[in-house]
Amino acid sequence: MLHIGLNFGFGKHDPAISDHELYRSETELAVMAESLGYDSVWAVEHHFSDYAFCPDNLLWLAHIAARTERIGLGTGAVILPWNAQPLRVAEKLLMLDNLSNGRAIFGMGRGLSRKEFEPFGVPLDETRERFDESAAMVVKAIQSGFIEGDGPFYPQSRTQLKPGPLAPWDDRIYTVAGSHDSMVSGVNLKARLMSFVLRPVDKMMPTFNSYLDLYRETWDAEPHPVCLNVAMYCHEDEKVAMDGMYEYVGNFFEANVAHYEMDGVHFANTKGYERYGDNAALIREKGVSKAGKDYADAALYGTPQMILEKLEWIQEQMGQFELILQPSFGGMSHEAAKASIELFAREVAPVARERYGAKLALV
Repeated sequence: MLHIGLNFGFGKHDPAISDHELYRSETELAVMAESLGYDSVWAVEHHFSDYAFCPDNLLWLAHIAARTERIGLGTGAVILPWNAQPLRVAEKLLMLDNLSNGRAIFGMGRGLSRKEFEPFGVPLDETRERFDESAAMVVKAIQSGFIEGDGPFYPQSRTQLKPGPLAPWDDRIYTVAGSHDSMVSGVNLKARLMSFVLRPVDKMMPTFNSYLDLYRETWDAEPHPVCLNVAMYCHEDEKVAMDGMYEYVGNFFEANVAHYEMDGVHFANTKGYERYGDNAALIREKGVSKAGKDYADAALYGTPQMILEKLEWIQEQMGQFELILQPSFGGMSHEAAKASIELFAREVAPVARERYGAKLALV
């Protein structure tokens, strides 16, 4: 069955809205997701600005766990270099999993923004080594109940963690990866690939195929489907949906470029981020507005029928996949986001799941 979840970004476009209102809105939508039939809710980790602020996604997910019964609880993602002790990440994951009766999903990432790394005192050119060292320690710890490490950044004597593991984590570990090094790291840990969709899926297939092929080569086994994390706006009126998506995605993309300095020149000379240097050059060449339109075109938007057609096209490109929707972003009101996820749940999700399963049965 097609897995469909919601990923909450905690971004505030309108400064007149209080931080408390933003949290109340995202939390209400996440709790609603269970009754609407979604399979999982996810939370980003971000710090220090209105671009996005969820400094402890595991804490928020524990709150959601207490207000729900079955829905999966995913970190999208824990940015490991921002967390000074892998031990604390592993402890909190195990605690969330025990509190939620085995519903935790561990997504991990490396991070990108200088504006977030600088207050933590972590140089960008150390993030690859820090991520690899921490990720290996955390994954082994949540599986075994013991953590240890002899690396240069996180030396750790062998220590038992309490509460210990509740259930196997084999299919509950994800990595956000785009570069070849990140894919190698994820494959080595048998992590599933989560990708934030910034371009139409057909243009991302070389990246996805590189991961899938590397997994098969490394483990002589079939990898799990790629997990797509994509902006979504569903409305019964086509014009409202399209106008809204371009407005919301445009706002979000501009905030994204500013936060990550995506049009900056520093990536080209920063170890481990050279790939982003090429993207930055492309944004400078196209301009932010044109690049933002390309991003919007990759999103899921329109009437239920339009979104169903796009999901069928995605399956034609990819075969199997998982779908995580970004339901609120770029100044979208709480009421608009709520109506969108309700309409998607009512008219898109059941049909998409049926068609997805039928197509897989023919393979």
